[in-house]
Amino acid sequence: MLTAPRRRRDGTEREHRPARLTLLREIKVDSPVHQLWAGTKLLAVAALSITLSYFPSWGSIGLVVALLLATAAMAHIPRGAWPRPPRWFWIVLGISGGLASMAGHSPHLSVGRVTLGFGGLDAYCRFVGVSVALLLAAALVGWTTPLGEIAPAVSRLLGPLRWIRVPVDEAAVAVALCVRSLPLLVDEMRTLVAARRLRPAPPRPGRSTLQQLLDEPVDLLVAALAVSMRRAGELAEAITARGGTGLIAARTRRPGWHDALALIVVAGACFGATQLPGS
Repeated sequence: MLTAPRRRRDGTEREHRPARLTLLREIKVDSPVHQLWAGTKLLAVAALSITLSYFPSWGSIGLVVALLLATAAMAHIPRGAWPRPPRWFWIVLGISGGLASMAGHSPHLSVGRVTLGFGGLDAYCRFVGVSVALLLAAALVGWTTPLGEIAPAVSRLLGPLRWIRVPVDEAAVAVALCVRSLPLLVDEMRTLVAARRLRPAPPRPGRSTLQQLLDEPVDLLVAALAVSMRRAGELAEAITARGGTGLIAARTRRPGWHDALALIVVAGACFGATQLPGS
């Protein structure tokens, strides 16, 4: 999509990049983070998620975010890969924070004879901080891990469950298909939204403007379901033609000493997060 260049204050022009969210796209850079085994990254994300779920203090959030930012710098993630949320996202975030600030409770702020409680705002901000940290951790996995290594890593991590007859290979195949299909689904949704904007809205007499605005997401949802069913059928036929799902969960890279070092660092960060004040 072409966009008009914007002019800086010094008179030069720069290209305006529209807000866009890119999911599960590997950035092919030679870095220590890219060389880690995919299972190590999944274990690290799981450990950080559990730690922040039980200890969502500001100190824990800050420590985890600092670790993730250091990892992103070590992985040489370019600035253009970071997501650029649209303007309505920030508006919704601000409105939600304003509503949460009306919940009261401590801490309190006295303005003259009026006492305001910001306990709800504090909890809401910590919730947003935890969400940002977990999304950043998931994004780092997507930026530094080939999609083909996810299924073998899941199969190896769940290997002990084979002793109790759990279908580990089938679960790994399902994870691989979901991971590979998510970018396709996002691209299809973008195509549907672009096609909907080019097509004029059909006349619907007797319906208010609000009802017509609510009809548009319903139409997009029905179209997305139809496209998903078509894609699923094509994917099933391709898997059958290749001989079944057993060819997807092949073994690739194995963990090494650097993976053990990375897990020690993550374990230390998780332990430190549990010992910070407020945890």
